[in-house]
Amino acid sequence: MTATPNMEAGHVNAISLAASDIIHSHLGLQARMEKPYISGSDVLSSDISVVMGINGSLEGQIICTMEASTACSIVGSMMGGMTITELDDMGWSAIQEFGNWVAGRAASELEKSNETVDITPPVINEGHSRFRIASKFLTFPLNSSAGSIKLHVAVAPVK
Repeated sequence: MTATPNMEAGHVNAISLAASDIIHSHLGLQARMEKPYISGSDVLSSDISVVMGINGSLEGQIICTMEASTACSIVGSMMGGMTITELDDMGWSAIQEFGNWVAGRAASELEKSNETVDITPPVINEGHSRFRIASKFLTFPLNSSAGSIKLHVAVAPVK
């Protein structure tokens, strides 16, 4: 896999592996990562986004965005297969925890390549928005049995 101008291939691979692995191992759902693409310096969110910062030897952002129905499916899987039609306080907390799982696994994978990173607590964005950054996002479309998720990543070594 090739990296964006500011991202190394090993970092890209670690983050993409983390997302698909969490879907499969923690939620028991099938997931398939599609071909990543460069989104540019701004990306549109879906209904729900989980925004996490990365600090340490790398810095940047991971934004995990999905439709509300996908978020409900993920929360339902996290709660033992319950049918969730609307997110309540517990559902919002579960989506934040899903973001923690993805970012935590990404940090673990990055540490295998001798990077030391800390993940900021996730922030949830509800509603369609445009996220902007000075560098470029690399977008990983992830299709799962819960629905589609886009993982927008902009990570670079600290200079």
